[in-house]
Parts: sequence; C-alpha cells; structure tokens
Amino acid sequence: MKHAISWFEIPTTDIERAARFYEAVFQVSLVPMEMPNLKMRMFPIDDPMEGIGGALCQAEGFYHPSLSHGPLIYLNGNPDVQLYLDRIVGAGGKVLVPKTEISPEYGFMAVFEDSEGNRIALHSVPAGA
Repeated sequence: MKHAISWFEIPTTDIERAARFYEAVFQVSLVPMEMPNLKMRMFPIDDPMEGIGGALCQAEGFYHPSLSHGPLIYLNGNPDVQLYLDRIVGAGGKVLVPKTEISPEYGFMAVFEDSEGNRIALHSVPAGA
C-alpha cells in the first residue's frame, strides 16, 4: 500500500463559504462537482491515479461538521504550516493549536477550525526529509 489515505471529504453546511475559505487559505481553485443531493468542491491534484484527493462536501443529513467528533485530517502544509496559519483568521477560521514541532525528523503540525466548524490539521515536513 503506497498511501493509507486515497480520498477524504470535509463536511460543510455552506459549500460556497467553505470553498472561499479553503481557496483563500491554500491559494488554489477548487473544482466544482454537483450530483443529485450532493455538492462537492474538489481539491486539485496532478494525477488522480497517484495522488491523494479530497473534497468539501455538502449533502443534507449526511455530513456534519465537528470540532470534537470523527477523524482528524492533516492537510499538506508544506513548505511551512505558518504560511497557511497566517491566512486562517482572515479567511474566517480560528487557530486552535499554533505551529508546533513534532520532532526534527517529522516536522511541524498545527490545528485550526475552518469556516464550517471542523477541526482540521496541517503538517509540514522538514526540507530534505
């Protein structure tokens, strides 16, 4: 198994607000996908067969944002989680755990609350690791 994760979905109650938040924090354009009863905004990936993908998702009664329940997703914070943390508050989120060193080998992490009330983490790997 090359990666333990292949896809993730971040719950939203307002897909457009959430898209604006993540686009501002990560400075990317999310790709819209609409299906009956499901709205998605997918994070861009270079190669869907090789990369780990994910999306913001809104479906009435199926997705429930949470600060305390469910898994904690770590998004790519390279080259430095602080670059993203500096954009969080202005985009409508809150820093819950500031940039914290895990170890010299494993880099840094941080945790934030997004515009939807989800607890999401960031991880950056030291240069050359």
